[in-house]
Amino acid sequence: MKYTILRILIVACFISVMGCDNDAFLEREPRDIIGDEQLWNDPDLIKSLLANYYDRLPSLHGVFNVGGMTEIDDAMWSGHNDQNWRNDFQYNYDYGRYWDYGFIRDINLALDNLEEFSTEIDVDQKNLFGAELRFIRTFVYFEMVKRMGGVPLVTEQLIYDYSGNPEYLQIPRSKEAQVYDFIYTELEDIKEDLKGNNDSQTRANYYTALALESRAMLYAGSIAKYNNLMDNPITLPGGEVGIPAGRANEFYTRSLKASQEILQNGNYSLYDENPDKGMNFYEMLMDKNSNEVIFAKDFQNSLKTHGFTYENIPRSLTEDNEYPTNLTPSLNLVESFDYLDGSDGELKITDASGNPIVYDELTGIFENKDARLYGTVIYPGTSFRSMPVGLQAGVAVWNGSGYSYETSQTLGSTYEDGDLWTGADGPQDNAQFVSNTGFYIRKFLSNASGASTRGVASENWWPWFRLGEIYLNGAEAAYELGQAEIATTYVNTLRERAGFPANSIANVSIDDIRNERRVELAFEDHRFFDLKRWRIAHEIWDGDENSEQAVIYGLYPYRIVRPGHPDDNHYIYSRMRPTRFKRARLFRLGNYYASIDQGVLNNNPKLVRNPYH
Repeated sequence: MKYTILRILIVACFISVMGCDNDAFLEREPRDIIGDEQLWNDPDLIKSLLANYYDRLPSLHGVFNVGGMTEIDDAMWSGHNDQNWRNDFQYNYDYGRYWDYGFIRDINLALDNLEEFSTEIDVDQKNLFGAELRFIRTFVYFEMVKRMGGVPLVTEQLIYDYSGNPEYLQIPRSKEAQVYDFIYTELEDIKEDLKGNNDSQTRANYYTALALESRAMLYAGSIAKYNNLMDNPITLPGGEVGIPAGRANEFYTRSLKASQEILQNGNYSLYDENPDKGMNFYEMLMDKNSNEVIFAKDFQNSLKTHGFTYENIPRSLTEDNEYPTNLTPSLNLVESFDYLDGSDGELKITDASGNPIVYDELTGIFENKDARLYGTVIYPGTSFRSMPVGLQAGVAVWNGSGYSYETSQTLGSTYEDGDLWTGADGPQDNAQFVSNTGFYIRKFLSNASGASTRGVASENWWPWFRLGEIYLNGAEAAYELGQAEIATTYVNTLRERAGFPANSIANVSIDDIRNERRVELAFEDHRFFDLKRWRIAHEIWDGDENSEQAVIYGLYPYRIVRPGHPDDNHYIYSRMRPTRFKRARLFRLGNYYASIDQGVLNNNPKLVRNPYH
């Protein structure tokens, strides 16, 4: 009975409390929902939202996109056979398509909310957050314009009024030049507010804005010049595609000015910590104390990792129970690295009579090469993580009049003379999960313990912008403006770090600059867009099965078996076309601008199609 009375009293007290303060109880702030006033006045919460937006920055072949890196001429796919279409690659018209107005909407909403609700945070901090949002939006517009041409410029929320007439939401495409002008104006407007982040390499700062300016304006200048040099320039009547030739120097001047401000006033320097030039170039992107990186996606501090090392580690060095080697660099890329004496990078495989050149060591054929080759590619005779990479395709057996090549399907096998037959890391032709080209990638491959296991993965960062690119942007813009001396100085600065003597190029040419971009920035998401803006992609990747550029080649080393002869146990090389590379790359005129999705066109009749689609 007493327990019943106690319950009644407790309930009565509760009802009394509810009755006295019922309104206050019902109006309490929920504990599991963050309101706008709370979010936009809490710097930590705003930074969390910004981190999400930084994480959504787009790229095509970047941010460790292994498959994308094989879709150009710097590498081929050696992974699972199910994805061998990457080696049969002929660019579809939707290739590279990027049309993300969902992201633009999110950014515009965030900017409106920041303006409306952020009443309690410091004005400078509010301006910094707003500038970061606008930087991200500008970055997104650059990614769209360089793939699609002119796109609708939407800088405020588009809200439907349920009137039954959505026409006012249908924004037409801006001219291609207008989008680049918008990018420039936005960056100029926000760069001062970004100075609060000048000590950060993972949030946009003053020099990050200039770096994007340097790159984007260079692209615009190139299109203005080289598109108009084509026999049939690619244009649309409304200017949605194509930039007037008369604006080329204006864009080049903007690019050069931004590059020079970074080079002269930015607190950045070319990485030069290791006297071993090859290892120095590799470590430049692995050392998070590198003062060369201007802006990066950091996988450690964001509590994220990536699987690039797991997917590309040389087969014999994997720490996992899988052999997922996918990306294997091409001989085409390797031969783009010059010799230190300034001669062309073509490897010396045969002599003038066509006989194979014999090398005492596997590395002999690569001696005196641009040190950036070592920092980019694992080639025969080299090591990774202080462990040798076993690259030997087989043996070359002397038959009395020449050499016959013998290979084994068993990796790490021993030949009948007791020495190595086929290396533990191949190369093997027409195989999966082992190099098909004779090379492995070194750039971006983490040497940290556990980096090639799925549970641990890699923490090295992705460089959105670094000083090496700024030197090359500056060199190209200066060259195009007739300032060849400046261009030559900038290119030679990079080459000297790579082991070339000072002033190794007396008078730089546009071909020199283009090749420097290929070797310095390999696998950093530049090659595809460089060939597009120079309007030579259709000439390089022309679909010709006999092309030295459209077809991927490999290089196979063989150990000589010739008992009693001085050449015995030395090495020769054979240039070959991997069997898995079945079809030459084909880039058509319609690939210079990706097609707009039909659903997008259906939703907005004011949009016009891109040429050739």
